[in-house]
Amino acid sequence: MSSYYEASARERLLGLLDSGSFHEILPPSARVASPHLRQLDTPAAFDDGIIVGKGMLDGQPVLAAAQEGGFMGGAVGEVHGAKLTGLLERAQDEKPAAVLLLVESGGVRLHEANAGLIAVSEIMRAILATRAAGIPVFVLDGGQFGCFGGMGIASRLCDSIVMSEEGRLGLSGPEVIETTMGVEEFDSRDRALVWRTVGGKHRYLLGEAAEIVPDTIGAFREAAIALLGQQKTPDLSLAAMEAEQQWLGQRLERFSACPDALDIWASLGIENPRGLPLLEIPAFLAIVKNRRA
Repeated sequence: MSSYYEASARERLLGLLDSGSFHEILPPSARVASPHLRQLDTPAAFDDGIIVGKGMLDGQPVLAAAQEGGFMGGAVGEVHGAKLTGLLERAQDEKPAAVLLLVESGGVRLHEANAGLIAVSEIMRAILATRAAGIPVFVLDGGQFGCFGGMGIASRLCDSIVMSEEGRLGLSGPEVIETTMGVEEFDSRDRALVWRTVGGKHRYLLGEAAEIVPDTIGAFREAAIALLGQQKTPDLSLAAMEAEQQWLGQRLERFSACPDALDIWASLGIENPRGLPLLEIPAFLAIVKNRRA
């Protein structure tokens, strides 16, 4: 089966949805590209690095967006963000079974600075409005550039996140942390450190990813279909948010003395934490069942 990690955004989207069902909104032929990049003499993309549209998932109508990591690392700019926000607002009108976000982004596009930051804030507001309208928003994260910055925050606003071991999720990327805090704080070249800190297995163990799947488009499709069958009305009340904040505070206190993810895994009762990165997903799940934070 084809690798989700190695596939392009379009390949992931077409492989995820029912065959022949995808209809793209504002395709490259519409030539909706960023005006800011042209002004800076920077190469642009006719779809501005994101594909949005509608299709069917296991016979149910969905709206979907896929960020293209191959274009500026999936970074969000004004047009890129507007396409994603527009898709979410469209969902509020059309009432699909779900919105699927195939995320792959290093954050805001530095070329567009404030415009990109505003775009991310609009995406976040649209996610919450979509969920409040009773439409679940699911994130699929398994791309080469991970999901960081504004899109990392936006992903945590969604109903559920599905990750592969290869996926990464966080606020600041490893290179950003190293640049601002020094290599002693975080060595971005230490790939084992990076993946056990922000990778799919760690995010699953912390309870931030609802599912972890093998690196195949088919596995992500099966997980998305399963989530469709588990829909529930989200609790977006102040009380629910305060309870979530309290849980995060308790987690911080619980793991405050753990300098490495390996120490967190050990505190969860996992006997051989150093062996977890070597396990295939089925074996990993068999060992960590009922041991999540």
